[in-house]
Amino acid sequence: MPRTALNGAVWAYRVAPQFWRRYSEDRRRRILPAPYRPNPASWSDRGVFAAWLGHSTVLLKIDGVAILTDPVLNARVGIGLGPFTLGLKRLVEPALAVAELPHIDVILLSHAHMDHFDRPTLRRLENRGTTVITAKRTSDLLRVRRYRRVEELAWGERATAGPLEIRAFPVNHWGARLRSDTYRGYNGYTIETGHHRVLFGGDTAATTSFRELRKSRPFDLAIMPVGAYDPWIHAHCNPEQAWQMAHDAGCEFFLPVHHQTFELSREPYYQPIERISAAAGRNPERVAVRRIGQEFRLP
Repeated sequence: MPRTALNGAVWAYRVAPQFWRRYSEDRRRRILPAPYRPNPASWSDRGVFAAWLGHSTVLLKIDGVAILTDPVLNARVGIGLGPFTLGLKRLVEPALAVAELPHIDVILLSHAHMDHFDRPTLRRLENRGTTVITAKRTSDLLRVRRYRRVEELAWGERATAGPLEIRAFPVNHWGARLRSDTYRGYNGYTIETGHHRVLFGGDTAATTSFRELRKSRPFDLAIMPVGAYDPWIHAHCNPEQAWQMAHDAGCEFFLPVHHQTFELSREPYYQPIERISAAAGRNPERVAVRRIGQEFRLP
């Protein structure tokens, strides 16, 4: 076993011995199929299209540019031990496998946590025609020469990819992958073209930073995390906080992510989406999707 993998396994055991008990139980559990399957081949090159593939992975197409957020499409996330991954097992399969994806123009990575920055998935997505936008001091986790371009962004910095302008903004989270690498960055992103604006909140607890994103032109869509808040409210917003932050930024439609995929916390499985539906009140149509695999279209 490589020394880095061995050190990772020792660290996992020391900080969370219950993890090993769950791993043993999960080996016998079947991963359920995604309830819906999107059809990105039917998306046009004008407008905003989105499909929730599971957890924080969203396939977007904005004015013809295909974007994939925080791609995690393997059965497990965690520490790589040779050909195996020691970590959390999915509850639900991705709505699309890597082989079923269209060509991805831009991969957008919010931070280096293993449930957002899955190296096995990213290796399968390596393509000289794909640009990667990632947080500051995280590109060392990628094989950068196998992509068209890899660009790190700190808060307030911008990058362009075709017609897109992507800007990183501060969120209330942290970036360390294995506790000691606290130097790594963590971002939310705005994505803009001449016609459309989309917000990707990454992973965040409650913060007022979303207020600074509001402009006279609203965001068409906000992709916001809504799960893993019990008991981790210091690091993850609850559904009502996510809804309020999207409102602060000036968003028309809301796409809830970071739930229904991994057992990360104690809240009941459907509670996040139930609370978001309640937050939407008399405007349920503003919740863009509710189940893994569902699509949103704004031609």
